Amino acid sequence: MLSDRQPLSSSGSATVLVVEDEIFVREPIAEYLRDCGYHVLEAGDAREAISLVEGATSVDVVFSDVRMPGDMDGFALAQWLRSHHPEVSVLLTSGYYATRQLGAPAPDVKLIEKPYSQAHVLRRIRALLEDPPQN
Repeated sequence: MLSDRQPLSSSGSATVLVVEDEIFVREPIAEYLRDCGYHVLEAGDAREAISLVEGATSVDVVFSDVRMPGDMDGFALAQWLRSHHPEVSVLLTSGYYATRQLGAPAPDVKLIEKPYSQAHVLRRIRALLEDPPQN
């Protein structure tokens, strides 16, 4: 059985883009995912995330907060990814989801509530990598 800190496979690690404007939230989960063997990119908002996804680096999973500064929230980012990079899995998180009736932007976009445990995020990312979106 794999421990929570082992990479998904020995054939190489996946790339996870963590999108969170609060640095004290973003850094711990990004570091944890690096410790688990993933290549991790970080962005402070949706526009920065799009720039990274459009860059030369291949991104396998985007883990994004729903509420962010700027003109795009996490749902809009997920919709943009579905339109432009449907092969990228999306996992959204929000501390506001439980109190608001928010609809998912696409059936294959997953959402977890804050506060989350790092191990829970890892399990969800592993599940997304095992069953990527159908193009």
